[in-house]
Amino acid sequence: MEQAGLGRRVLALSIDWAIASFTAALVYPLQSSALAPSLFRLGVFVIEVALLTSLGGASAGQRVMGLRVLSWPDNLFLRPGPILLRTILIALVIPAVVTDNDGRGLHDRAAKSVVMRVKQKRA
Repeated sequence: MEQAGLGRRVLALSIDWAIASFTAALVYPLQSSALAPSLFRLGVFVIEVALLTSLGGASAGQRVMGLRVLSWPDNLFLRPGPILLRTILIALVIPAVVTDNDGRGLHDRAAKSVVMRVKQKRA
């Protein structure tokens, strides 16, 4: 496995945000611009990403892009606590944008995690 690039991570995040937006649209219309629908959409995003990452090691978008969230530096599965912390920090945006020399954001450093690209075998 190799560390995931920024492009794959952003695309996976976009897929997860689209899923959260359409799920939240079942309650609030997509065109709503008030604060309550936006916060609801953000809450759906946090729950979806944290739950799927806790259960399967990757959110829906990460799974589509062939990524997996693992512990740093030993590359083992993360417990739900650090995954929830990581997801909340992603929702705050700034920790996800500020990265270190290894390409890990502040959210990954706080949760002691890394996003790895899963290499798939060819038949």
